[in-house]
Amino acid sequence: MALSLPGERTLAAATPLNPFAAFTRWIVKAQAARTRRVALSALLELDHAGLDDLGISLDDVVAAIAAPVQGGRLLNTARARRARG
Repeated sequence: MALSLPGERTLAAATPLNPFAAFTRWIVKAQAARTRRVALSALLELDHAGLDDLGISLDDVVAAIAAPVQGGRLLNTARARRARG
């Protein structure tokens, strides 16, 4: 158990409950998720040569779709791996 000084506030106490701010954060997250889905869908439409020019493969794109949190990192790792040869 951590002890706090009398003047310290917990994180929950430090963040005011603001429904408008929460709704705005939700909108931003939803827009980011949609942008990601559209970008990955566009990558799925490319042929093998187009993906090869980007340094990724169809398997890399499918793996990025399957792992929504780490999708961008997976594609960057695949590009770096192919760049090294």
